[in-house]
Amino acid sequence: MTALVVGASGFLGSVLIQHAVRSGRPVVATYATRPGRAAGVIWRQLDLREPSSIEAVFTAGVPEVVINASSGGSDWDVTADGAGRLALAARTHGAHLVHVSSDAVFSGGRSPYAESSRPDPVSPYGAAKAAAETAVRLIAPDAVVARTSLIVGNGDSEHERLVHGLIQGTRTGALYTDDIRCPVHVHDLASALWELTDSRFGGMYHLAGADAVSRHELGELIARRDALDASLLPAALRATSGLPGGLDVRLACRATCQELHTRLRGAREFLVGRGC
Repeated sequence: MTALVVGASGFLGSVLIQHAVRSGRPVVATYATRPGRAAGVIWRQLDLREPSSIEAVFTAGVPEVVINASSGGSDWDVTADGAGRLALAARTHGAHLVHVSSDAVFSGGRSPYAESSRPDPVSPYGAAKAAAETAVRLIAPDAVVARTSLIVGNGDSEHERLVHGLIQGTRTGALYTDDIRCPVHVHDLASALWELTDSRFGGMYHLAGADAVSRHELGELIARRDALDASLLPAALRATSGLPGGLDVRLACRATCQELHTRLRGAREFLVGRGC
């Protein structure tokens, strides 16, 4: 069963590719500007802003399943409209779609959020992701929409690089003590996404870690795992920063976990030591 992974050169996408190659799954991997380093896959350039680019990728590979792990930030043409274009292509070609969304679709005013909770974004990025969800669910009703939270790895995520940079003095800023999320390990997330892909489930799912922590506590956990001085991490309040976005945005995953075999560990567990 050939799978198309959109955004395969990104952090999550690259791990999805690792899992696919390890299991012997045929994969077509897309990139926006430059291909990833993974061997054993077919790399194709894709511009989600261009319907012709999407159609060319589908007709060349004819995938049976599609995982959209792309990240266009608050760029509406990529994140929102691009997701709709991809959903339309998946429906036209009879491919099962798994769309990766974000906890940014919520304001934080009614946390924790269940799979049935309606989006109420308060940031440009959240608005684009919420619009993408709506487009996908309307165009491809059998698709999976999988919301996730902060994604952490074994040293190679943006959150981990920020912690190292703050402690080493190569980056400026602070970690917020009032910004609550449910971080997930990238390998747990990738496993869950492939499980949803293979099961041909449809509907809304929450793929987040079991622990709700602040960004500052997450930074402390990363620092301790990596034998760094966590006391050097600067702290601040997001509420006074002027940045848009929700504060307490916890994803409840009870309904999702009842259907999946993959266990979504909490940050206090997966950041105790190295490895996955």
